[in-house]
Amino acid sequence: MKSSAIVKPLLQVAITLIVVLIAFLLTRTLWDHYMNTPWTRDGRVRADVISVAADVSGIVVSVPVTDNRYVHKGDLLMKIDPARYVLALAQAEAVLSERRIGLTTKQRDAERRARLDGDVISNESRENSSADASAAQAMYQAALAARDSAKLNLERTEVRAPADGWITNLNVHAGDFAQAGTPKLSVIDANSFWVYGYFEENKLPLMQVGDAADIRLLGSEQNISGHVDSISRGITDRDNAQGTYGLANVNPSFNWVRLAQRVPVRIHIDKVPDGITLAAGMTCAVIVKPRQLVAEQK
Repeated sequence: MKSSAIVKPLLQVAITLIVVLIAFLLTRTLWDHYMNTPWTRDGRVRADVISVAADVSGIVVSVPVTDNRYVHKGDLLMKIDPARYVLALAQAEAVLSERRIGLTTKQRDAERRARLDGDVISNESRENSSADASAAQAMYQAALAARDSAKLNLERTEVRAPADGWITNLNVHAGDFAQAGTPKLSVIDANSFWVYGYFEENKLPLMQVGDAADIRLLGSEQNISGHVDSISRGITDRDNAQGTYGLANVNPSFNWVRLAQRVPVRIHIDKVPDGITLAAGMTCAVIVKPRQLVAEQK
């Protein structure tokens, strides 16, 4: 009876201590995870979006692609009616032929007069003939440039993909009028995906360029491997808007709690597991693994 009376309180104390120890370890683990590990749920998948526009104006005669289709660099995206530019090239070539004949004639006259004796032709006439040949040479060069420009315009009636990627925001159809410089579709560069993780400023000292990172898309259980590529060196100061007389317009702050600013950290994607589809604008969580912390764990 006496032994059981002693063991029971000791067992209760032991269980209590074990529970307290487990709670302490769990609390310490959670504290290290949330306070000493750089991570954020505020991540965005980004990619280079290339706005594609025609370099020449005209009626669109064909659009051999569809929205969200994968294309390779150099594939035809749309074609402008080339009739006007074919005629412009023919006219430029005709002008070039005329200038070439005029140049040949002026050069022959200048050479012939340069060989004549001073008693037959005056120096002024000889100089004028040489100047005419030089002017004809300049006119020929101008006509040559105009011909090359017309040829380039004809080539630019075919708008081709600037990179490998996916067509998006397709907003052009056969029969539309394409204005030069006005985007009609976009191409998502397939080789340009990266992630922007917006980390609290007090987490930045815990990471450095080159640290490994795990990326997890919203709704996915698979991790995408990557590493810290760079850390942004500036964000907008919302309290430094320009006010009256060009002075800074600083709002008074009455908050006892200071919220940490979030700084963009660019994460390079090393490998994307099979079955994961990346799209620019997707939400993800980013966990950076500092090299020093990884070494200590090993």
